[in-house]
Amino acid sequence: MASGVEHLSRLLSLVPWLRAHPGVTIDEAAAEFGVTPKQLEKDLELITLCGLPRQGPEDLVDIQFWGEGIEVLDPQTISRPLRLSADEAVSLVVGLQLLRDLPGRHDPLVVDALIAKLEEAAGEAAAPSGQVAVAVEGEDATAESIRAALADGSALHLRYLVPSRDEVTDRTVDPMRVAVRDGHGYLEAWCRQAEAVRLFRIDRVVAATPLDEPSAVPPQATSRDLDDGLFRPGPSDTVVTVEVGPTGRWLADYLPYESVTELPGDRLRVTLRTPDTRWIVRLVLRLGGAGRVVDPPELAAEIRASAASLLAAYTD
Repeated sequence: MASGVEHLSRLLSLVPWLRAHPGVTIDEAAAEFGVTPKQLEKDLELITLCGLPRQGPEDLVDIQFWGEGIEVLDPQTISRPLRLSADEAVSLVVGLQLLRDLPGRHDPLVVDALIAKLEEAAGEAAAPSGQVAVAVEGEDATAESIRAALADGSALHLRYLVPSRDEVTDRTVDPMRVAVRDGHGYLEAWCRQAEAVRLFRIDRVVAATPLDEPSAVPPQATSRDLDDGLFRPGPSDTVVTVEVGPTGRWLADYLPYESVTELPGDRLRVTLRTPDTRWIVRLVLRLGGAGRVVDPPELAAEIRASAASLLAAYTD
């Protein structure tokens, strides 16, 4: 499944490409973009629904693809000179600055040139670089090591902080890409220890060292679609049910859950999956009387024992 970014990139490329290849068939276009003919037809239908304010479907661009051939009719704004509003220009500058500072396969000098051209073309609409600052998480040395490994195609040794265990772990990984989600940069890589694709938040990478061996991402490793969220439950995860009172309702806003049920008294029952229940113990202890685990019973018993031990220490 393609990520949202990949899908958007394909949609933006389709109309100019189709204009440059009149008479192309559905099958030929699908092969060019690496999708199935059915997916390409869905993309074309979506493009015809795009428009400007106060316009309807097909007012901006109309595409006919009945039969085998594809014909782009009256692609308005495709050849019209681009004029950016102040908000659009600033958004592009900020996005390019973020791209420049993130580790990846791009050339920072090329991105700098694009920023300069954008500011020159947009004039005052694009705030000068000095007025827009983007801070990227992670030490410069760490980001540079990740960038070098991606560019050279080499494996990485990571020292990575796992917050749920408050532990720094050593990993050997094969980098795949860098992605941004919810304001954080992530390295997506094949973790040789876990034998699975993992996301490593860059600001939690204590150290990254490129290894003198090529990256070896196995064929079964596929990039995750981050539009579906960062959390992906596994078949061996523990299903945990937590009930929280009114002051603990924030739990449902910050944790990935499977279901939420409203209970009397403005309470919630939250069901979630986790590969490690140790952080659940700390979370419920922190909630105090505002939350309790109701399932599984052995986890509830562990939390009661931890709470009794802590209370005993205060008594002593």
